Amino acid sequence: MSGSIVDMHIHTTRGASDSSLRPVELARAARRLGLSAVVVTEHDRVWDSLEVARFRQEQSLLLINGMEVSTELGHILVIGLDKYVPGIRYAQELRRIVSDAGGYMIAAHPFRHYFYRIEWERQGLEPVNLTAEQAAQLPLFALVDAVEVLNGGNNAQENAFALEVAQILGKAGVGGSDAHSHQGIGIHTTVFERGVESEEDFLRELKAGRFYAANGLLQGNLQPFTLPSQI
Repeated sequence: MSGSIVDMHIHTTRGASDSSLRPVELARAARRLGLSAVVVTEHDRVWDSLEVARFRQEQSLLLINGMEVSTELGHILVIGLDKYVPGIRYAQELRRIVSDAGGYMIAAHPFRHYFYRIEWERQGLEPVNLTAEQAAQLPLFALVDAVEVLNGGNNAQENAFALEVAQILGKAGVGGSDAHSHQGIGIHTTVFERGVESEEDFLRELKAGRFYAANGLLQGNLQPFTLPSQI
């Protein structure tokens, strides 16, 4: 394969209190699975640049320094920021800052628990019952560059609905494991049509849209993610 296979959503013990995945375990698993790169997306923080450089050198693996930002509109994966900036918990401000930095924003697992009535009731909320066309009009999607349509913490229905919404919007879809341990790394991935060897390459290919969400890596049958009606 001439392109690159990337797990776009991973949390480690270096920056996520809810993760048991040590960076060395991540590197070992990534090499075993044949991943070209991994995007570490710690919650509301990034790795120090020296940590990133040390990891890349010691592990011979391209680590992309991302961040999963908690906003009032939901979680957003960000590539291209080198620190957490005050005010980015507001999605509009995050969009401004990421655009100024030349970065990229992805709606993370936008429909997690969306179909679980009990989850809405637990939060004291009325369940939402939007069509994909209606969901595509949610404010979040006007601000992001792409949508995470494959997330390892979502079920099949949630992922399929995210893909349907992304297609309505005409936005690209990405895949990532959302792994918080060594289990699940690579369960969902993003395939880049061209080789990615640096963070600059990565951002360029994201902005060019030369990628697609894929599953099946763990089964040795990597395939683009499609809706059942499109197979």
